[in-house]
Amino acid sequence: MQIETLQPSYLDRLRHSLRPAPLLTELPLAYDAARFGDFQLNPGSQPLRKGPLTPAAVLVPLVSYDAGPRVILTKRTANLSNHAGQISFPGGRVDPEDPDVVAAALREAEEEIGLDRGHVDILGALDPYVTGTGFAVVPVVAKVTPGFALRPEQHEVAEIFEVPLDFLMDERNHQRHSGMFNGVQRHWWAMPYNDYYIWGATAGMLRNLHQAVKQGGA
Repeated sequence: MQIETLQPSYLDRLRHSLRPAPLLTELPLAYDAARFGDFQLNPGSQPLRKGPLTPAAVLVPLVSYDAGPRVILTKRTANLSNHAGQISFPGGRVDPEDPDVVAAALREAEEEIGLDRGHVDILGALDPYVTGTGFAVVPVVAKVTPGFALRPEQHEVAEIFEVPLDFLMDERNHQRHSGMFNGVQRHWWAMPYNDYYIWGATAGMLRNLHQAVKQGGA
């Protein structure tokens, strides 16, 4: 993708191509009911955890700087039971008190990185993304106004950093990697940036965001 597609009108492009956040009752309960997920590069795969998929949401925070938009990402701590040490968006499972996925994404962003929702303008959502660990994750995309102060939750977040949206939306930086897991060959998207290895579900969701930006500019 050429950089000119990411001029300030990118917000308008996303507003036209993103959909409203789905209701909790609209989330897929099984792999074969979802359009997007880890299975796209791994046909015939099944989640590691049996049973219905667990509803989850992440916030995709696009910080609107004059020099160009940047995406807030986190590096998870090494002691977590799921995705320890990996790069991710702030987010997690939908709690019983969350009325919808937007509320869950905003709550998780406040808890994990201290992002004040007063700086957040929800643009819409991407389609749910199903992970191999059995989650149906809704990426909630938002414009974030600068001036916020972040604070990592020490038990979950080892580091908070930003990546230029131009870099993440450039297909030349989208790599297909593979490896052996439990004796099975697995494939995933990766977008290495400096010392950060952005891969798996996070890279897959960014790949879907890339498609949304392209559609918004069509």
